[in-house]
Amino acid sequence: MPKNRNAFSSLAAWRRRTLSRAVHRGWRWVQETGAVTADRPGALRFRRIGEGTRLAFPQGTVFGEPWIELGSHCVIGEQVTLTAGLMPDLDLGPAPILTLGDGVVLGRGSHVVADTTVTIGPDTYCGPYVYITSTNHSYDDPHEPVGRQWPRMEPVAIGPGCWIGTGAVVLPGATLGRNVVVAAGAVVRGEVPDHAVVAGAPARVVRSWDPEKGWQPPLRTPAPVPIPTGVTPEQLLALAKPGESSGPAAD
Repeated sequence: MPKNRNAFSSLAAWRRRTLSRAVHRGWRWVQETGAVTADRPGALRFRRIGEGTRLAFPQGTVFGEPWIELGSHCVIGEQVTLTAGLMPDLDLGPAPILTLGDGVVLGRGSHVVADTTVTIGPDTYCGPYVYITSTNHSYDDPHEPVGRQWPRMEPVAIGPGCWIGTGAVVLPGATLGRNVVVAAGAVVRGEVPDHAVVAGAPARVVRSWDPEKGWQPPLRTPAPVPIPTGVTPEQLLALAKPGESSGPAAD
């Protein structure tokens, strides 16, 4: 009897492993097949989708594609919402409403809601769950539910080379300059100058670049050392292990 029980247990474990491998293989196939690219747009008909751009599957809410332009080599994570207009099937005119430059990265679960113009400059990276919107609720009338009051809309412009941290919110009317860093969880409104670091809710400048003095206040950690040309991944891995070196032995 114990032998039969062990045999049954081994068979059940083998079945679970086999099923698990099949599920993971199937899900990888679904992810690959459901991804959106310029060559495989599926049902989405963007105004433009550049070469090398990929929207991971599953996508979030996407509508107003004829007014959405996606540059080349953009990376858009799973469950990312991209919308143009207050609702689907509106005629928004001849010009694009939502524009992503080349090399933009939108992390998993992020939302870009463009009821009026939203522009994200090239090489801007957004962490997961970033929220960028050109629309905010109004609450002028104290007797009317806030959700029923007509919203306020202002364009949003994010300059090239920015980094927007996890969970940050960029509000209507915000204008971010070049290479701006937005700390995780910050709520950004108004104008942010080039080469600034902002944090808090509402966000304020906590560090900025001065051409003569450098970063003010000064950075607390040294700048990272670039990887030398010609160094292989194997050499980097060896260097990361204590007591090991991939270089020649010292004389």
